[in-house]
Amino acid sequence: MLPQTLTDGYRAFLDDRFARERGRYETLADGQSPEIMVISCCDSRVSPEVIFDARPGELFVVRNVANLVPPFETAGEYHGTSAALEFAVQALKVQHIVVLGHARCGGVRAFADDAAPLSPGDFIGRWVSLIAPAAERIGPGRGDDYLERLEYATVENSLTNLMTFPCVRILVERGRLHLHGAHFGIATGELRVRDPETGAFRLAVPEAGTSPTRLIRCQDTGSSGG
Repeated sequence: MLPQTLTDGYRAFLDDRFARERGRYETLADGQSPEIMVISCCDSRVSPEVIFDARPGELFVVRNVANLVPPFETAGEYHGTSAALEFAVQALKVQHIVVLGHARCGGVRAFADDAAPLSPGDFIGRWVSLIAPAAERIGPGRGDDYLERLEYATVENSLTNLMTFPCVRILVERGRLHLHGAHFGIATGELRVRDPETGAFRLAVPEAGTSPTRLIRCQDTGSSGG
């Protein structure tokens, strides 16, 4: 049996959302055609579908620890995210890829704390080692301010790694695919989006009296997109 929370949630889904959007689900049964791929952290507090108020079929979402994109390689190392990326770009032909980082990321903290072994097989430690180039870019540090800067730098690093995939790079250069970096504040609900010209993260929806520019700027990676 499923946990009661899931059973109750499913019953609510059937009675409400599924009932309201049954026609959409029946259409989606024939196939999906999302225009946007979101690469997000698997943190339970950060759900892209909730943050962007997305309808079924609108987002192709890939989630992993710390929203990481590994560099392109074919030697048999990190292929879960790479396979999803290849499918999204070549089969679904998405037009946008968004790397969505977030505040208080446990994966980023795990890398910064270097608390190994993190598990008996240390899968986490090996995975978050992909953050190393981002850490090198911003230099040494400690505390909450450093972790926040590393979260933004990790998004930048994933954008850089996306461009190592030939199928991504070619489409970006042809203007048929656009890359975006974003960061979600769990406590504040603020979404900041990377400006491709300056590397600064700005509020997606600026509020009156609030500076839209994030003071944290990571070294420009040269990646394309928003």
